[in-house]
Amino acid sequence: MGLLEGRTALVTGGSAGIGLAAAVRLAAEGAHVFVTGRREAELDAAVKAIGPAATGVPGDIGDLADLDRLYATIRAHGRGLDVLFANASIAALGTLDQVTEEHFDALFRINVRGTLFTVKKALPLLNDGASVILNGSTNGDVGDDAMGVYAASKAATRSFARTWANELKGRGIRVNTVTPGPTDTPALAALTPDAELFRRQLSARVPLGRLARPEEIAAAVAFLASDQSSFITGSSLYADGGLNQI
Repeated sequence: MGLLEGRTALVTGGSAGIGLAAAVRLAAEGAHVFVTGRREAELDAAVKAIGPAATGVPGDIGDLADLDRLYATIRAHGRGLDVLFANASIAALGTLDQVTEEHFDALFRINVRGTLFTVKKALPLLNDGASVILNGSTNGDVGDDAMGVYAASKAATRSFARTWANELKGRGIRVNTVTPGPTDTPALAALTPDAELFRRQLSARVPLGRLARPEEIAAAVAFLASDQSSFITGSSLYADGGLNQI
């Protein structure tokens, strides 16, 4: 019997990378998993990979009408939500002198505004005792070149988790952040023209000497989603190979 037998979960941005790995893991633990993504072909492939325990709902978390359609679908399922992994986010490089309005607006539209309304609009469906997990980043703690706007968006996510954990404690709803280090995903590879050099540079900075696998971050998500973390709220669980720890 899995850790999430009979429960209902939502993973945003679940078509690839950490989101897909998390959806696969939550389904393996017994949950029925709703998965969102902006690219329908990728979403269909993800749902097929996860299996019959998955329901795909195309949409963009930056579009409030898409969020309303998503939650209408989950409401029709009739079981509310026990786990919400607000994973969907985007990244782009840009130093202070390079940042444009478009760069800022794109990152904050998804990573901050989208995350906020993903959780806000879920509130009527969240069952008492539910687990909400936000997708953070080690970049939110440091000052890496060209990551200023992205890091600021992830610092906002971390702040949300603390506040919401306090605001929702009366319903027994726990809110935590999972904070991955550099993870070998398609999104990481897309950040620079020389993806292999970028991977090597990041790996050299990680004490464990390599990038994380998406499945390793998914294991941390499953822990925070389950009763095994029942006395943890407002926290950030670092799955970073020691990058920001030692």
